Amino acid sequence: MIELASFEDPVKKQPLKLALFKIDEVNRPPFQRDISESLKKHLEMAIEKLGFLTPIVVVQKDGKYYVVDGQHRLEAMRDLGAREILAIIADESLYHHILEFNTEKPPNVKEKSKQSYRLYQDLLKSDPNLIEADLFTYFKDPVFITFGFALEEYDPRFPASFYESFVSKIDNFLDMPLSEAAEERRKRAEALIDLNKVVNEKYAEFGWENALMKGDIVRKSVQKAFGIRVRTIEEDFYTAVERVKEACQSLTPEDFGEGA
Repeated sequence: MIELASFEDPVKKQPLKLALFKIDEVNRPPFQRDISESLKKHLEMAIEKLGFLTPIVVVQKDGKYYVVDGQHRLEAMRDLGAREILAIIADESLYHHILEFNTEKPPNVKEKSKQSYRLYQDLLKSDPNLIEADLFTYFKDPVFITFGFALEEYDPRFPASFYESFVSKIDNFLDMPLSEAAEERRKRAEALIDLNKVVNEKYAEFGWENALMKGDIVRKSVQKAFGIRVRTIEEDFYTAVERVKEACQSLTPEDFGEGA
């Protein structure tokens, strides 16, 4: 690594460094989201045409440098055969704030959830006594943690986006150590997996063939349980899930304007 300049960011006045790295000196944290091949290919074409104009952002941790913003640019440069890459070195305190850096391609619900799970596991490994509620700044919404457990530990095909509106009204950050909170997250994820099984059964019962209609089943179930324009749900997580499950089981084609 060759340091090129030192400066402060113009907003928070935090000290930063601009440096030229050998590309193999930069690592990806274990909780980075999965690489999008299409985005990487697009960046490769842009870099070949315009050059590498936007430095990646890295932090140093345990003697190594990790990319916290620009992993797709990093991998695009690797594929192009680059031996060096320009990077801004930020403070180590930003290492776990990686969800705030997704600027190249805003992640979808499933990507946010899987990345939240990986970040959660890293924090759990670092210190299982950390209180989950104290870590709210690292995560955009607790719902993504629960979805992450559902996707990574139960069903990689779990349609998280269908449930975001509902679960965001009943999920919360937990005021307990991560060692205990992780078990509660598993229980919440399992409850959602069970609800999704009921949704799949109703979908099969209706004989529909467009999988996107499962989202309509979820939406209609929530409306039947709590009302059409529900903004808040007062019930606890499990009671609310059970109410939606019961509502789903009672749905008929007439609820969707069919068979009238």
